[in-house]
Amino acid sequence: MPRVPFHYVDLRAFCYETEDEKRVEEALRTFLPDDFEIDRMESTGHHGDRIVVFSARAERADDIRHILAKIRELPDFEELLDELDDRVTENTEFFLRLDKQAAFKGEARRGGGLTLRAKVEAYPAKKEAAVENAREALLGDE
Repeated sequence: MPRVPFHYVDLRAFCYETEDEKRVEEALRTFLPDDFEIDRMESTGHHGDRIVVFSARAERADDIRHILAKIRELPDFEELLDELDDRVTENTEFFLRLDKQAAFKGEARRGGGLTLRAKVEAYPAKKEAAVENAREALLGDE
């Protein structure tokens, strides 16, 4: 199996007071392997409202492959590949926002509510190398 050129992939979702925690956690789980550990942290918003932050970090290659396979299901996946130069930073980080409502339904779509941040391996640590490595990883076995 080919190596995965990511050090880690972080997924995060905020659950606001008007949302159901179980549903937000389930939305995040759409992108994670079964029984993956999700961290839960409570915070307070600007107006004193309760916010629960759900987060998960995948560091194992198989877990990262699982997440990437779900990203490949995006209806506009080809557009995402075209945007990689804008989505990978000079610090070799890849960012993507995903639709929380669609994720709750088990679907992968871009939108708001879920944040994906991945640290791309690149030697030397240059944006151009990171973009190519991210492209290669996202394409997978295609």
